[in-house]
Amino acid sequence: MISKTKKQKAIKVAQIHDTDSGSASVQISILTKRIEELAAHLKKNAKDNHSRRGLLAMVADRQAHMKYLEKKDPKQYSAIIKKLGLKKSA
Repeated sequence: MISKTKKQKAIKVAQIHDTDSGSASVQISILTKRIEELAAHLKKNAKDNHSRRGLLAMVADRQAHMKYLEKKDPKQYSAIIKKLGLKKSA
């Protein structure tokens, strides 16, 4: 669970306009933050398989958003990949 301030920072990084809070790029940014925090949790708690399942679902969700954004707006896709430091989808 990410804090409200971390979520706001993730939204600010990916916003297209001032009131943007749900576009694909913003959702990718928020999911990336959540994935990073959950990955850190799983490094400490290796046997937490329930959280691991949630992590895999988040990664799949982010991948789907990235695939959609790549089709819809390749420039925005490239920009968000660069900002967040992610690998391109295969």
